[in-house]
Amino acid sequence: MNLVIDIGNTRIKYAVFQNRRLIYDHSFESGLFLSKIKELFEQFPRINNAIISSVGKLDRKERDVVALFCKVHVLSSASKVPFKNSYATPSTLGVDRLALAAAAYYQNPRGNTLVIDAGTCITYEMVNNAGEYVGGAISPGIQMRYNAMHNQTAGLPQLAPDELLDFIGNSTESCMHSGVINGVAQEVDGVINQYRSRFQHLTVILTGGDSHFFAKRLKNTIFANSKFLLEGLNCLLEYNTN
Repeated sequence: MNLVIDIGNTRIKYAVFQNRRLIYDHSFESGLFLSKIKELFEQFPRINNAIISSVGKLDRKERDVVALFCKVHVLSSASKVPFKNSYATPSTLGVDRLALAAAAYYQNPRGNTLVIDAGTCITYEMVNNAGEYVGGAISPGIQMRYNAMHNQTAGLPQLAPDELLDFIGNSTESCMHSGVINGVAQEVDGVINQYRSRFQHLTVILTGGDSHFFAKRLKNTIFANSKFLLEGLNCLLEYNTN
């Protein structure tokens, strides 16, 4: 069994895989790491390999806790990848983006694949039909846009993401929701169209915790997969341990 751990900007996610099949996943707040990991290994004592991906600096204590139970690979720019990495500054490429590119390569090794991850930031990752990661884009995420409007103006309230009833707002709050939710949907559609103009037969994968806010509003055909990052981490774990 494999364990993959994704330490993000706001939450920690982990998943257990058996023969590339996801059999369990969970997310929790970072302060619960020690107790949650101990509970997990009590539930799945046959885990023998783990990979840790952290968007920030990894706390050594977190690595050491997992290492008490199994072998651990910490994902970094030095990790082996199955695709050609043409990023100009590979040492600065976020490990979460690396994992998404790996998932794209394994799912569609001979095709053009664009992965859109709607999390704290919205990231775009492009793997072409030659098995080459060529880069992508980073854009402010949904909550970040709400925060910016509140923090950088005198009168706009602090809002959380909410479902959009109409793209025309008729109150300050509904106008803000339209600007963010509808604006992101239009942005993502526009970016997809740019990539389609350059890459033929493009497959688009949408993932990330905020993807449900605008997935149904996209005009382009997409495949939604909320576990795509976890699947990519598992592929990289197998690639680096075998």
